[in-house]
Amino acid sequence: MTGEKWVRIVTAQTPTNIAVIKYWGKRDETLILPVNDSISVTLDPNHLCTTTTVAEISLAGGRFQSCLREIRKRASDVEDEKKGIKIAKKDWENLHVHIASYNNFPTAAGLASSAAGLACLVYSLAKLMNVKEDEGQLSAIARQGSGSACRSLYGGFVKWIMGNNEDGSDSLAVQVADEKHWDDLVILIAVVSAQQKETSSTSGMRESVETSLLLKHRAQEVVPKRIVQMEEAIKTKDFTSFAQLTCADSNQFHAVCLDTSPPIFYMNDTSHKIISIVEKWNRAEGTPQVAYTFDAGPNAVLIARNRKAASELLKRLLFYFPPGADADLNSYLIGDKSILEDAGVKEMKDVESLPSPPGEISSQKYAGDVNYFICTRPGRGPIVVCDDSQALLNPETGLPK
Repeated sequence: MTGEKWVRIVTAQTPTNIAVIKYWGKRDETLILPVNDSISVTLDPNHLCTTTTVAEISLAGGRFQSCLREIRKRASDVEDEKKGIKIAKKDWENLHVHIASYNNFPTAAGLASSAAGLACLVYSLAKLMNVKEDEGQLSAIARQGSGSACRSLYGGFVKWIMGNNEDGSDSLAVQVADEKHWDDLVILIAVVSAQQKETSSTSGMRESVETSLLLKHRAQEVVPKRIVQMEEAIKTKDFTSFAQLTCADSNQFHAVCLDTSPPIFYMNDTSHKIISIVEKWNRAEGTPQVAYTFDAGPNAVLIARNRKAASELLKRLLFYFPPGADADLNSYLIGDKSILEDAGVKEMKDVESLPSPPGEISSQKYAGDVNYFICTRPGRGPIVVCDDSQALLNPETGLPK
């Protein structure tokens, strides 16, 4: 190494992902090897992402250490002529890293924050240490931090292959289709609660593996068939099949949670109301307009077949779940706000004057039951952020700003 005082710094942004065929249950807790394959859609990082800055301070935590150890093994020589830095591969073992990370969406609330966070950690460390491995190989490292993190190394639709090897070397992510493949899709997320869930995914999975007979049946008999069907639905852009599979798999995942001893309750009454709204509308139309999926939390991820369906969905959601008395429309829907214009909603009085959805008998409203909505779409994978002003650490000192 050369240079008396220097800091090498990398900032990255990584998206979150939401599984449409769920990962629930590990066959190896240490290596985080799943009991079944899974498929997810990566969400637009302009709306939901983790930003992580890594600089050259000790790091605690077993899973973080696993990721750091694996990245260090693969580190290469680095030379930065501008800063006068030259780091040999062997020197990385003697350097400490300082890490700052931030989510622009709720953490530990069932929106895969750990997936985005650990994927961003691995990706930014790999760029810092000039690691040569591709995204697939990096995904196997990210998996050791958080299982679903492996799927956040790619954009679009991503499959996590469970693998068969005991060392986990073949348990990694592959891209099924990129984010531009099915760009008709619009995603609305109803943030029902931003609170951390009562039962963590890690402990919930462990209890399900130990006690749920339905989980064993699901992993061995149901998911393998659904994976094949879902890949085909994505490749052919068959929304009817995609929606049916997504809703069925979400419901079965939560059935597994209920089949666990003691039972795990991730959804709440508001979650159930949203499912009912979507199911009634899909049946009335004769073909699915929207797919719903819930991870380990009450927040609904609603995937609309196109922009028109998304605007109709938003009108229904705003009718039943209008903002509370102290909320404003600008903060009640974040992300792609242009969907409000598509729905003909420009201000609060437009929400108040929304008609009851066709065919609905009940006009009961539940103001305040949804915290806010996020409008997004399938998005790209991780990127390096070159603008130092967006770094979370001071580029001169490597310490928090």
